[in-house]
Amino acid sequence: MSTLAPLRLLREPWNASEGNQSNARAGSAWCQGLNIPSELFLMLGLVSLVENLLVVAAILKNRNLHSPTYYFICCLAISDMLVSISNLAETVFMLLMEHGVLVVRTSIVRHMDNVIDMLICSSVVSSLSFLGVIAVDRYITIFYALRYHSIMTLQRAVVTMASIWLTSTVSSTVFITYCRNNAILLCLIGFFLFMLVLMLVLYIHMFALARHHLRSISRQQKQPTIYHNSSLKGAVTLTILLGVFFICWGPFFFHLILIVTCPTNPFCTCFFSYFNLFLILIICNSVIDPLIYAFRSQELRRTLREVVRCSW
Repeated sequence: MSTLAPLRLLREPWNASEGNQSNARAGSAWCQGLNIPSELFLMLGLVSLVENLLVVAAILKNRNLHSPTYYFICCLAISDMLVSISNLAETVFMLLMEHGVLVVRTSIVRHMDNVIDMLICSSVVSSLSFLGVIAVDRYITIFYALRYHSIMTLQRAVVTMASIWLTSTVSSTVFITYCRNNAILLCLIGFFLFMLVLMLVLYIHMFALARHHLRSISRQQKQPTIYHNSSLKGAVTLTILLGVFFICWGPFFFHLILIVTCPTNPFCTCFFSYFNLFLILIICNSVIDPLIYAFRSQELRRTLREVVRCSW
């Protein structure tokens, strides 16, 4: 499956000569990349779309879920839906063109490319942003529990959400316009690293506090087994949160780093050939996010069952 411009430019960097790319790929079987069928993109996109649509419907339906925390989760689900919709639109559009079902002028194709790519870029930025906001919200919930409702007011939550959507829209437009500029890629890379460090620091701090409280309770009740099991469960949860984030997003942004630092290096050129795999991982993240951030809530699961049964 091919990707549309400017994502095609990210897959095959503009600052690497064709000769270097072809020579590197011809010299090793590893450099041939993976042939990922379009059906896989379609299937994952549909699964993600249905999952996140259910999350949004459940949060809108249940008034008990009308709080800043769940509004942020709802926005994350909408961002992941945009990832799915843009992926589905891109895949269907290209399949129709490849099989001759859809014949359009080059100028129209270019405009459709830009619209789809703006959706993709906007969804990537907003998804990463809301992952960071959810981490901050959880941090405030734990460390400032008594002041949470005065700190995270509904007005501040709305301003935060609006700011993220506005920023993601503007940044996606800038990316489409200046997609050949390394400075834009450096900004994206810096943004990812900032979110990674933010989540790492906040979640580890939260885990350390929870571990300290469990240790105190365990000493008072003399139940080290319970403390050990709870600490192990917390460590597993933390590993899942940060592991999924890094595995799903890391390869794509490492790809961007290589574009900036070594576009003509044989190893880097080989790495570029796996770009579609990195896109698959991002789509997988959209499938996994509801399982981590939404479906663990008992109240939301109950509402989801009602939504599925159409008991509105």
